[in-house]
Amino acid sequence: MRRVVAVTFDGFQLLDLAGPADVFAAASLLVPEPGYRVEVASVRTGPVAAHGGVTVTAGTALRDVEEPVDTLLVVGGLSAPDHVGDRDLVEQIGRLARTARRIASVCTGAYLLAEAGLLAGRRATTHWLAAAELSRRYPDAEVDADPIYIRDGDVWTSAGVTAGIDLALALVAEDHGHALARKVARGLVMYLHRPGGQGQFSTPMRAAAPRDEPLRELQAFIDANPADDLSVPTLARRTGMSERHFSRVFTEQTGVSPGRYVERSRADTARRLLETTAHPLDRVARESGLGTPETLYRVFRWHWRIAPGDYRRRFQAKEN
Repeated sequence: MRRVVAVTFDGFQLLDLAGPADVFAAASLLVPEPGYRVEVASVRTGPVAAHGGVTVTAGTALRDVEEPVDTLLVVGGLSAPDHVGDRDLVEQIGRLARTARRIASVCTGAYLLAEAGLLAGRRATTHWLAAAELSRRYPDAEVDADPIYIRDGDVWTSAGVTAGIDLALALVAEDHGHALARKVARGLVMYLHRPGGQGQFSTPMRAAAPRDEPLRELQAFIDANPADDLSVPTLARRTGMSERHFSRVFTEQTGVSPGRYVERSRADTARRLLETTAHPLDRVARESGLGTPETLYRVFRWHWRIAPGDYRRRFQAKEN
């Protein structure tokens, strides 16, 4: 069995533990050997209170964990940044990381990895609300707030809460292949196993909702009609504004320029088409408004750090 040591502390996020634990448990039912054994650990044995009032039992004290550890998984939670001063916790994480096959964190568990020196010189992610502070506290880490998970060598970090499930699925895929990870995702009634490069938000969530109703309607129009002419002059005419005024107001109220919003929306449409259809890439490019396979490839690599063909093969919802 692959031994997964899940590190907890008072105030941790319950789903950061329960989500990956259920992924590993489901995977163990689908593979002959080796499966996974999740071991909940903390500085001391006994009850550990999650944020929200649920209590779990840590059956193992971290100081008593001996080799071998396959996966060291540090969960997160609102209290994680407050625990960086717990020297026993941080030192035990550092000790176990030296011999574990791989190290992973969910959400703000990245703070504890960083405090243990495990993110120095590495790319990492965390919950988008915590990313700026993580970067400020640990400037030797390259913090990227966008992806849902990042692998840098043997260190994996993920975004917040449910992204821990995506991280665990990626670890299963590394061990047993993407087909098994998709089966686990379907068994857990997840839409699909998302790639790490996918952003923490869908396109509508990645731009603020405008205050003005005409701009909110325009956002909806863009998302529903990606193959239309969505140039700034055309969009400005739809709102009855001059091009300059439209660009300024749209950017001010959404946080992104009209051109960037259109590109994101088209990229998101292309992603959904790759997930749910068997259309060839040239048709996906046309229907998403990206025009050519070359543009589709460039935009997809920029937004999700994976080629569109690879994305379809690895993450299409329907089993091939």
